[in-house]
Amino acid sequence: MNLSRRSLSRRGLLAVTTATALTSAAPASAAGGGGGSGGGRRLRTGFERLSADGYALLEGERVGVVTNPTGVTRDVRHIVDVMHADDRVNLVAVFGPEHGFRGTAQAGGSEGRYDDPATGLPVYDTYQKSGKALADVFTASGVDTIVFDIQDAGARFYTYIWTLFDCMESAELAGKRFVVLDRPNPVTGRGAYGPVLHKEFATFVGRQPIAQAHGMTVTELALLFNGEFLERPVELETVRMTGWKRSDFYDASGLPWVPPSPNMPTPDTALVYSGTCLFEGTNLSEGRGTTRPFELLGAEGIDRKWAAAVSELGLPGVHFREAYFAPTFSKFQGKTVGGVQLHVHDREAFEPVSTGIALLVTAKKVWSGFAWRPDNWIDKLTGTTRVRTMIDAGAGTDEVVAAWQDDLAHFRAVRKRYLRYK
Repeated sequence: MNLSRRSLSRRGLLAVTTATALTSAAPASAAGGGGGSGGGRRLRTGFERLSADGYALLEGERVGVVTNPTGVTRDVRHIVDVMHADDRVNLVAVFGPEHGFRGTAQAGGSEGRYDDPATGLPVYDTYQKSGKALADVFTASGVDTIVFDIQDAGARFYTYIWTLFDCMESAELAGKRFVVLDRPNPVTGRGAYGPVLHKEFATFVGRQPIAQAHGMTVTELALLFNGEFLERPVELETVRMTGWKRSDFYDASGLPWVPPSPNMPTPDTALVYSGTCLFEGTNLSEGRGTTRPFELLGAEGIDRKWAAAVSELGLPGVHFREAYFAPTFSKFQGKTVGGVQLHVHDREAFEPVSTGIALLVTAKKVWSGFAWRPDNWIDKLTGTTRVRTMIDAGAGTDEVVAAWQDDLAHFRAVRKRYLRYK
């Protein structure tokens, strides 16, 4: 594998995005063995390919890693532990996102600044930091190159992709090189769906105008961010996967699933998340505090009528079961609520965003207690006022979905330029 291009991409020599493809096949290495993907293909993550090449891309650099518990090898060793034990890498810092480097914090929390007991490395907190404040953290850490390796869930409001964006922007401010190691989009990369964020609703659950279900990998997103949204592109290199196809669901990868956050326990959760997370913007439970977050939805006073109403729509790929549950934390903690459980029976046909809209429309019709969160959080999640105002006006699912098609068509055209897998 030839990485000689790295020597040409030092700071100041390339003013545009550098995308290190690493497209030649990499041999199996100590970073992982066994497993596989559909049709006998062997998927190799960005980290597997980086390590198989002896970390040549990081040679002579002081390295910091932005990661969380998902940054593991095929045999579930954390990449920080692997790199720290390897003399070929000068790993000097770790940067933890929301939920923390080791993943102990709930939603809206982080682990703060500490020294990692396993490696002795300083762990810096990136959560709720951006711009100069985050650039100052990178400067204080003493790193030359920042490596990003986190498993995404495929939805615009999953915050790790905005940690990626913020870190890229701040790395440029601090004069650091940025390397992104790729992992699969667990819900495939077949297409983009849902409303596109309008910039006036930009928050940490959506910084830039991408679709609610973006259908991209993290390296593709990094290229998109650098090419379209960063005022000053960072010196960027990406290490892509081999053996991944856009039609692959996560189980085709042969990789272990490590929950990216406490309420993303399985790939099944990710499958529905880009649609049912919209219930965070309502007074209904989105299933937090249960063993099936985002698959269970409900509230006090809801009965079998909701499951019946949404089932009558005949939505593709999914059944709805009348369900009752008692969340152990979050909304309705300790109370028994009624609602629905989603059962996806044909994931190829299932479309999560339109399903989420259908659930909102029917919940409002059958339950008189339905309300949006008082802060209109739904507008931040959807990136627009349209969904809320149209549902309030009595619009049906098809009408709401039709309203975002022009924006979505534009995003799909932009997105296409940054796709790197077939």
